[in-house]
Amino acid sequence: MAHRVVTTDTKTAEVLPEAFTWQGFDADVQVVEEGDEERLVRAAAAGDADAVVVDAGTPVTERLFTETPVRVVGRAGVGVDNVALGAAREYGIPVVNVPDYCTEEVATHALSLLLSTWRRLGPYDDHVQNGGWSRDPGVPVGRLSNATLGFLSFGASARRLAELVRGFDLEGLAYDPHVDDPTLAEYGVEGVELEPLLRRSDLLALLAPLTPQTRGLLDESAFGLMKRSAVVVNVGRGGVVDTDALAAALDAGEIAGAGLDVLDQEPPSSLPTAHPNVVYTPHVGWYSEEAIRECADTLATDIARVLTGGDPDHPVDPGW
Repeated sequence: MAHRVVTTDTKTAEVLPEAFTWQGFDADVQVVEEGDEERLVRAAAAGDADAVVVDAGTPVTERLFTETPVRVVGRAGVGVDNVALGAAREYGIPVVNVPDYCTEEVATHALSLLLSTWRRLGPYDDHVQNGGWSRDPGVPVGRLSNATLGFLSFGASARRLAELVRGFDLEGLAYDPHVDDPTLAEYGVEGVELEPLLRRSDLLALLAPLTPQTRGLLDESAFGLMKRSAVVVNVGRGGVVDTDALAAALDAGEIAGAGLDVLDQEPPSSLPTAHPNVVYTPHVGWYSEEAIRECADTLATDIARVLTGGDPDHPVDPGW
C-alpha cells in the first residue's frame, strides 16, 4: 500500500512524486494550498497522511501532531522557524530539512543584489528609461576593491559568497558567535562583534536564520551605526530586519541602499519603501531548476527512511 504525503510546497510539488519513485518508494502525494495551516491539518487528517512537506510560510504547530497520524515532517528548505520543534520532539515526530540544497543559488543571488545596490543599477536604469543620460549619482559610488563586506551569520551560503568575492579584493568581516576564528580565517574573514561589523561594513550581507536572538536584530540603533554609504542585502529571513527601521534609515539617508529577497511579511501588503536604490526580489534566492530537483530528492530520501524504520540523513534536531 502506498504511503500518503501531503505537501504545501509548490516549488517541489511536481517533482516530489518522481523523487519517491526513483528510489522505489511508493507514495501518493497530495498538494494543498501553501500558508494555510487549517487546510494542511484537514488534508493530513482526512487522508491519513504518513508525512507532510511544508514551505517556509506554512505553520506547523501542535495541532498537526494531535489531530493527524503524521509520522514525519519535511521542511522543503533550510529554515525551520515555521515549525514547532518543541512540540514535534514532545510527540516523537522527526523533522527533516534540506540544509545545503541552495547554497550556490543564495550566494550568487546575494552577490547580484550587493553589486546592483553598490553600483546603483536601479536608479541608473530608471534614469535612462526616463530619457536621461548623465552620471548624477546622488550618493557617490566608491571603488569596490576599497570596500569592506560584512557577513551577519557565516553558514554555508555565506562561506560560498566569501569564495565568490575573493577576486574583488574586499576586506571581509563576520559576526557569528557559532563559528570559530580558524574557520573564518580559512575564508579570509575576520571575526568581529556586532557593533564593529555594523560600523565598518560598506556592504552588509544578511544570511542569518530567524531565531529569538536574531529577530529584529537590525533595528533603528543598528542602522544608526552604519556608514551613510553602506548597502544592506537580506537573503536570510525577513524577520531579522525591523522593516520600519530600515525604511526610515533609507529615507533619512543613514544608509545608501538595500537588496531585499525576503520580507517579514510575504507576500507584502505594501512595499516597505519606494527608495530608488532598493532592489526587491520575491524570495527567489534559493531558485534554480537544479536546486528544486535536489530539494525534492533529499526530502524524498529522508522521508522514505523514516517511514521504513530508518534514520534520516538531515534531522533538524541532532538527537533524532
